[in-house]
Amino acid sequence: MLERVRIRRRGLGRPRRRPARVLADKAYSSRANRAYLRRRGITAVIPIKRDQRVNRLRQGRRGGRPPAFDVEWYKERNTAERCVNKLKGHRAVALRTDKRERIYQGTVDVASIRIWLRDPVP
Repeated sequence: MLERVRIRRRGLGRPRRRPARVLADKAYSSRANRAYLRRRGITAVIPIKRDQRVNRLRQGRRGGRPPAFDVEWYKERNTAERCVNKLKGHRAVALRTDKRERIYQGTVDVASIRIWLRDPVP
């Protein structure tokens, strides 16, 4: 999925293809995922699974240092999670009844507009 990321620039220039950091839950805490992000120069903000932590500690010095984890950035993940949950409150978005991608994108856009009109940001 990260290969398809395009971050628009404010001014001129081509879009960036590499985000500064990736926020993910414990399900994405694996050595392979962290190595991939490290190779691309992306900061991983992923909590460590308990079993991985215990295994690393059991290995002693060979276990190495624990991966860095920024608690303040991880709190930002809540915003995205709440947005997805509000969108999934619309049945057509949650069930993805549309076959074509552009039609589904229109459904998500309409749901977003309804949410925006119903719950305006102060």
